[in-house]
Amino acid sequence: MIPGGQPNMQELLQQAQKMQQDLAAAQQELAEAEVEGSAGGGLVKATVTGAGELRALVIDPKAVDPDDTETLADLVVAAVHSANAAAAQLQQAKLGPLTQALGGGMPGLPF
Repeated sequence: MIPGGQPNMQELLQQAQKMQQDLAAAQQELAEAEVEGSAGGGLVKATVTGAGELRALVIDPKAVDPDDTETLADLVVAAVHSANAAAAQLQQAKLGPLTQALGGGMPGLPF
C-alpha cells in the first residue's frame, strides 16, 4: 500500500499472477495424481486421477458370478464412487487454500 490507503496496483497484479501460477500448478498436480477406491472388501478397485478421470478398473475373479451380474455392476459403481470421493478430498487439499484466497478477494480490492 502506498501512503493514503490506495492499493499498489503493481503489487496487486503480482499477487494475482502468483495465485494464477499456483492454481495452474495445483491443477497439473491433480491431473497427474492417482487415487484408488474399492468396494466389496477389495474385490473391485477403481483408480482415478485427482481430476476424477477413470484410469483403471480391477475386478477380482471372485467377484464375477455369471448368474449375478447386477452385483458386479453395483460393486463397480461403488468402487468408482469411492475413488471419486478420494479425488474430491485430494482436490480440496490442493485447491482449497487457493480458492479460499480467491473467494476472500485480494487485499485492497472490494470483493
